[in-house]
Amino acid sequence: MAEAVYIVGAITSLVCAILLLRGYVTGKQRLLLWSGLCFIGLALSNALIFVDLIVFPDIDLYRLRLVTAAIAMGMLLYGLIWENK
Repeated sequence: MAEAVYIVGAITSLVCAILLLRGYVTGKQRLLLWSGLCFIGLALSNALIFVDLIVFPDIDLYRLRLVTAAIAMGMLLYGLIWENK
């Protein structure tokens, strides 16, 4: 059951990223770009959870998962603070 939750979380984040980036292409709102990039990073982080806990349980990818999520959130934070349009 946990496997399904990890996969659904990654797919959901990826779908959100696609929709946000599609909205950016249509409307050219910079916050949509940064949000879409953030969700791509979060999808990657969720995929790494699946790889870490299910595919390779003996290899610790905890720090890589945290760095990926932190970079993703940093991109969103950059978009929220420094993009003033």
